[in-house]
Amino acid sequence: MKILWVKAGGLVPLDMGGKIRSFQMMKALSRKHAITFLTYYQEHSGDQHRELENIFDRVICFPLPIPDSGTARDCIRYAKNLLTWSPYALSKYRDRAVARRLRNLVLTEAYDILIADFCVGGVNFPWSAGHTKILFTHNAEAEIWRQHYEAAGNLFWKFVTWREWKTMLRQESAYVRRADHVLTVSDTDKEYFSRFVSPEKITPIPTGVDSEYFHPNEGTEEPDSIVFTGAMDWKPNEDAVLYFCAEILPRIRTELGAVKFWIVGRNPSERVKGLSSNQESGIRVTGRVEDVRPYLHRATVCVVPLRMGSGTRMKIFEAMACGKAVVSTSIGAEGLPVRSGCNIALADNPEEFAAKVVELCKMRAKRMEMGKQARALVAESYAWPAVGEQISTLLHKIHGRKRSANNAGASPDFAHELPVQSTTL
Repeated sequence: MKILWVKAGGLVPLDMGGKIRSFQMMKALSRKHAITFLTYYQEHSGDQHRELENIFDRVICFPLPIPDSGTARDCIRYAKNLLTWSPYALSKYRDRAVARRLRNLVLTEAYDILIADFCVGGVNFPWSAGHTKILFTHNAEAEIWRQHYEAAGNLFWKFVTWREWKTMLRQESAYVRRADHVLTVSDTDKEYFSRFVSPEKITPIPTGVDSEYFHPNEGTEEPDSIVFTGAMDWKPNEDAVLYFCAEILPRIRTELGAVKFWIVGRNPSERVKGLSSNQESGIRVTGRVEDVRPYLHRATVCVVPLRMGSGTRMKIFEAMACGKAVVSTSIGAEGLPVRSGCNIALADNPEEFAAKVVELCKMRAKRMEMGKQARALVAESYAWPAVGEQISTLLHKIHGRKRSANNAGASPDFAHELPVQSTTL
């Protein structure tokens, strides 16, 4: 099949779970299918996207002049967006040139399937095309903003998160309804989106891991070393480490006074950087790293203390593939086929979370066995080639259903396409 895959935010470097999942899925599919990858993202130096031409059939890039968050230009654009019905998280990627190129592609190329990757991938997407259209949802975006709203402390952030929640819910549900099929990464997200369309229109796909790249490395573990990995410019990750340092780490220190906590991930905020301002705290913030594996290998225990979010956490599968014991909240491990006490430890309050981290740090045999079980689970059933085969079979099925309904050959009709600029209030 010939597939047009549309993704906002870029793909490389592979420094976020969503990027890794998309890359690995496309890479697996490219073995049997012709992939045209179109991506639009904030322009930056050292752009690596042309290197993807060695993997995919065709790569089309649109670097956009999107301002950095919190700058004067960003604030002005946000203020203007208040006059629209669109969430700012999506509207800042809206671009006429991208939308025009996508329309031309579906008019001139014989694509079988069009895929909008993430909700933001739908901003410039040709929703009125007659092709088989798939929305790939890594998260329930509106639900995350609702969680931010409920956790917000000051009135300004309360307003910002409330508006993003309500406008995102409107936009996200519209995309779900316009797609021929919706892919989710968990049964929980499928249940969430089933509020808008029939469950038959939604299919969860498993999260995978590169079990050859992420592998155990015995002899590198450091005593009482705790590690969290994840992009720190994703608010749920920032909330997780702040919560861990405030509520959980002090409890761990009552048992393990010399414990070290490593926060590994790109773009940490000033609040997160401030956690390591005192060297005696034992907290280390790395910022972006080229390779997370050395940090995983040195860890005694990996932690995922998430209190908000949706989708599935690839950081857990990566740690498990390295044979590491993981302590997570239920939300952190949501959607993953794990068993607490066997291949992971789950805890949802600070006391229990701290107790399980301490227990695993002290009991080497127990954490080694948990890591062994974790490695076996992901290596045997969730390596990317196996996941790719499932996705390929699913896409054939979805496309066949569309063709049998005599819609696949319809000419694109853009008369009722969503406008490039949002309708004003």
